[in-house]
Amino acid sequence: MLVFRYNRILVALIALGLAAALAVCWQRYNIERVNTQVEIVSDYEEIVEMARIDGIPLQAALRQLKAAGLTSLAIYETTLEKLAAEGVVTAVSTTQMLHSYHAGTLSNWWWRNEVESGRLAAGQVYVLDRETDRFAEVQSDLERRVGKHRIKYFNEGGRRFLIVDAPFESLIKWNLGLPVAEMQTAASNGFLVLARPTNYLKVTPDDVKAVFERIDSVGSAVTGLYFVGEEVLGFPNQLPLVAAEMNKRGISLGMLEHYTQLQFNMQEGMFELARLSGYSVARLHQLLKVEQPKLSVQEAVHRQVLGSRERNIRMQYLKMYQRPLPGKNLTETHVAYVSGVKQGLESFGVPTGPATVFATYRPHPFLLLLITIGMVAAAVLLVSVAVPLPRRVQYSLLVFGSLALGAPLFFGRAILVRQVAALGSAVLFPVLAMTWQLDCWRSSAPRGGAPVWRILRDGLAGISRTFLISLVGGVYLAAVLADTEFLLEMEIFRGVKLTFVLPLLLISIVYLTRFNLFPGVDADDSRHLWAKLLHVLDYPAYIKTLLAFGAAAGVAYVFVGRSGHSAGVPVPDVEIKLRRFLEVTMYARPREKEFLIGHPAFLMAVMALYRNWPRFFHFAFVVAATIAQGSLVETFAHMRTPFLMSLIRGANGLLLGALLGVAAVLVFHWLQSLTFVLGRRLPSDE
Repeated sequence: MLVFRYNRILVALIALGLAAALAVCWQRYNIERVNTQVEIVSDYEEIVEMARIDGIPLQAALRQLKAAGLTSLAIYETTLEKLAAEGVVTAVSTTQMLHSYHAGTLSNWWWRNEVESGRLAAGQVYVLDRETDRFAEVQSDLERRVGKHRIKYFNEGGRRFLIVDAPFESLIKWNLGLPVAEMQTAASNGFLVLARPTNYLKVTPDDVKAVFERIDSVGSAVTGLYFVGEEVLGFPNQLPLVAAEMNKRGISLGMLEHYTQLQFNMQEGMFELARLSGYSVARLHQLLKVEQPKLSVQEAVHRQVLGSRERNIRMQYLKMYQRPLPGKNLTETHVAYVSGVKQGLESFGVPTGPATVFATYRPHPFLLLLITIGMVAAAVLLVSVAVPLPRRVQYSLLVFGSLALGAPLFFGRAILVRQVAALGSAVLFPVLAMTWQLDCWRSSAPRGGAPVWRILRDGLAGISRTFLISLVGGVYLAAVLADTEFLLEMEIFRGVKLTFVLPLLLISIVYLTRFNLFPGVDADDSRHLWAKLLHVLDYPAYIKTLLAFGAAAGVAYVFVGRSGHSAGVPVPDVEIKLRRFLEVTMYARPREKEFLIGHPAFLMAVMALYRNWPRFFHFAFVVAATIAQGSLVETFAHMRTPFLMSLIRGANGLLLGALLGVAAVLVFHWLQSLTFVLGRRLPSDE
């Protein structure tokens, strides 16, 4: 029997890379451990609306929400339409006034005088003071948005008003700046403020400073900015000034997670502002407007809590339900929603309060170099145990790969190189783990069958060792991408679908170097790999073969289509219910590919080999077992998920999958025994 040699120097380099990766993961864990506090936010405008609909004082509604755990109020910029509804100003279309005058229905003497004096012209807007102290604020906002040259100010007979040369329908909806009065109301009731300004058309330093002057009017209550529109404030030329003003006040940037849970709803200048502000960024989650009405409050609470635990969401933005719960009004419904999120977070030890942010972090280049060399060593080792290579060729590949990938690590952030190292780790280590297990089986598998206790003993021992080897790849991946931009998901792991497909292809090739699926070729001679591949390609196309390939293609479509975040194969309701059950009962829900498919298949592979089943069954179980190993490593590619949770997720998958695998072995053993007994009885009955 041909024995495959594992180069000990390459193994030592992999171990050295593992030590460096563990050091980085420990640093990452400590950073994640202190970034846990979640801010619960609701719209001030929606609370005002709820209170009006329910007929309760605004102060009473705010007190109830504060007691329920609401941390912050989101304050939008005001508009003439809102100011008019509040009685702050009166906004009138001059065109409408002229129509009324000529129709003889304009009875107010002041307006008739304005028309007859010739000052009132079509296509303008009159903005009149309603005897408030906010008129200067309104005038300032209009001058910034519209331009001073398009505004005329009048103060006649104690009446202050503006004539604005702009279309009425558009002007009344334009954003006019953060309302100081609303921010002061929020602060005086004990809330923090998440300010929601918009950018200016041709933003200037004065525009930026005006926004922060409004923020300063409420002291330190404003702790976050979450911009409205397709641009952040200051884009394109004033972003350094915005970042400087944010840093001066300790204000964080809220970035809304995309509905696919991958990266963000992008705004122009968002990532640049995040970098300039020293990554003072909080990932923000908000249920889709079209989705929330379909969810019960309980399900919405579950989604919010899960997002904070699993995806580093540090701002939970809770929108109002349009329909109240049975026996409750809108305010009481929202109080129940807020209270549910707070209690759900605290039940998992997640504190609430001002959103915490990640400390700026990037691993030391020397540690990244050791990890990269370890990944290259793993690649060379896998090639050498599949197709034996001379030692000098192995070392040449090692040096060349290490130099090509390692040198850029000392020049800039080397994002592409690190993504390549991460992809290599995700693909190589599951295959190496299964390859080593194949060699263990070749050297120790019994030839004449084995009792069920030995199948279970060897299967559980083997799956544990294989899990640990694959886990090395997960630690590599979690470390090589461990910097602030990856933790925030401003940068992401690339090649998710490859991590599911390539390990299966590679282990299939490796399998043919160890075992022979068909007679006619020496199973122990890896030099005949090409002959084996040709033999597979020359296999007759029986109907059963076509059906088998069709079934395999269907499985592959579901397997690949379900990977990643893009819309693909839909998830059935029964699986959604299973996921929900596991999310509630376990600290970290294991992945179905691991505990339902891969890990049970590993134990079935041991049974197929030890009981001398047709070789194709053993091959199929080995490929299925590799799915679990690849999924385990790919779990760590979700950098927004805390490292500890990914680790526990993998361990939960192993535990649950091993239990299901034991059950599968026992069931097949019972069926095999039953078949044997029935086979002996039937001839005696004849």
